[in-house]
Amino acid sequence: MTGSLLEVIALDVRDAVAAEEGGADRLEIVVDMASDGLTPAVETVAAISKECALPQMVMLRGEASFLAAPESLEGLRRDARALSEAGAAGFVFGFLDSAGVVDLAATEALIHAVAPLPWTFHRAVDHAADIQAGWRAVRLLPNLATVLTSGSPHGVGDGLALLKTRCEAGDGPLIMAGGGLRPGHVPALLEYGVRAFHVGSAVRASWSDPVDARLVRQWRTLID
Repeated sequence: MTGSLLEVIALDVRDAVAAEEGGADRLEIVVDMASDGLTPAVETVAAISKECALPQMVMLRGEASFLAAPESLEGLRRDARALSEAGAAGFVFGFLDSAGVVDLAATEALIHAVAPLPWTFHRAVDHAADIQAGWRAVRLLPNLATVLTSGSPHGVGDGLALLKTRCEAGDGPLIMAGGGLRPGHVPALLEYGVRAFHVGSAVRASWSDPVDARLVRQWRTLID
């Protein structure tokens, strides 16, 4: 892998192959971007495993919220087992309670379910009632590979100051910047110490269009 990590959202095999061709390091596999990404089908992960060598970080999220009801958590644990067998290299999840506090019980239940695979805490942290407190809770969790964050519920453009603060607090190695990430944000993020970048809409014409390998290559060049 080159100096910085480039993760690309893939919805299907065609996206995965284009991301690999463009120089991505790994994939985030999701379905339903209208809901900001939900758990994909086992068949999708299995099909990508056959055609693409990149590691797949697979979303575990049953509905378009950050809450984890006990029955939905049980479903996600079952999904995690099936997706691991299909070829998932790791998972993406994270929960808040109704007060906007990181739901450690739910998050830890899934950490145990997916162990020993690595996982990413996704942008739930950007929606916490107190983002700094959310970070303090998340950063100590076991097997945590990255935190997908824009530093703000409104995207990286609004979150740069918070991302800088988190890097100064020593969290730079955990940060994967994503969510409204634009090329113009990259120089500042690299300067802060961010070395992982996550792109979705930035490498395709729209969510109904496939990933464009040429755009992935431009991001690869930019972050390196």
